[in-house]
Amino acid sequence: MTDTRRAADAVWRIEGSRIVATLAKMTGDVGLAEDLAQEAFVDALSQWPETGVPRNAGAWLTAVAKRKAIDGWRRRERLDERYRAIARDLSETTEHDWQPIDDDMLRLVFTACHPVLSREAQVALTLRIVGGLSTEEIARMLFLPVATVQQRIVRAKKTLSAAHVPFEAPDPNEWPARLGAVLGVVYLIFTEGYAATSGDRWVRTELANEALRLGRILAGLLPREPEVHGLVALMEFQASRFSARVTRDGAPILLDVQDRSRWDRAQIARGRAALTLADAVGRGRGSYGLQAAIAECHAIAPTFEETDWERIVLLYEALGRLAPSPVVELNRAVAVAMVTGPANALRIVDQLAAEGALRGSHLLPSVRGELLARLGRTEEARSELLTAAGLAGNERESAVLRAKAAGL
Repeated sequence: MTDTRRAADAVWRIEGSRIVATLAKMTGDVGLAEDLAQEAFVDALSQWPETGVPRNAGAWLTAVAKRKAIDGWRRRERLDERYRAIARDLSETTEHDWQPIDDDMLRLVFTACHPVLSREAQVALTLRIVGGLSTEEIARMLFLPVATVQQRIVRAKKTLSAAHVPFEAPDPNEWPARLGAVLGVVYLIFTEGYAATSGDRWVRTELANEALRLGRILAGLLPREPEVHGLVALMEFQASRFSARVTRDGAPILLDVQDRSRWDRAQIARGRAALTLADAVGRGRGSYGLQAAIAECHAIAPTFEETDWERIVLLYEALGRLAPSPVVELNRAVAVAMVTGPANALRIVDQLAAEGALRGSHLLPSVRGELLARLGRTEEARSELLTAAGLAGNERESAVLRAKAAGL
């Protein structure tokens, strides 16, 4: 990969969703906005090797995409006052004028989560246009074939266009219908930033921080929704560990050996305050509140060994009843291993394997390998860890798993 391509990819990761948001506001069509942004990115790949990467690459991509939109309107002979106003705005825009507008990102999330789309389509589309994730990354996150994800995204964009869905945040009385999807995709975007499913970076802080920023905005808009505060608390707790999660060269540092003095105590305090706000609403903890409570146990523990693992097991049991999933059960198994030993945990993991859960994911064999190693079943453990390494899409995580296998 050339230096120019690396620079372009970095710009897209950081600026891509904001560019799409700006274009969606301009065109009123989310699908068209993403297409225009992608076309501008292709132009960058062909021009920047000759001209160099612009000082403000985000402004360059936005201006090129806007010109493409105007050219399209001209070809269709649909020039009107909106075109003239946008053209004037474009002519007056300089690189210094580029200022991402926070509200546009939120509108983009709400538009992509419009109830005209199925929940599955909402999630896939938002991860694509807001998170800037590739279809391969989304497929890994959702444990789906790439072709299925591609079909969902294409159909979702066509549906929004056919339904003439406006690019705007809905009226407050419409928020409940979209809130679950909005919270779900914001957390999935954060998760991809917290532990990237592909590439050579284990942590993508810019992606996680964008999700956290959106969550904080939602908490301000919806102060009486406990799950919004629960999600913010969860993200604050998880983000507090970022500086301790990787070495200087980007290699992962696992939880049990992290330098806890490097955890952001102010961010942990903000997480606890957000969880208190969620509880103060008085409706009981939902799935995000329970996950935040688990993250709080880790955040306040002096050491890995002194973590309140028994409480974590109870919280995972509650979470499993409220929002059952194979991932929740797998995480419960990890906590069970800390409380009653690896043999009991292995039974849980083997049951998941027998059910075919998480097929194709590295998560189950990686946990199973750890448990087998603790039980002294070294050859089986090595095999499982190498299987997990082969399935892991992230190069850094795969290297950690191979190193564990080699160290047995």
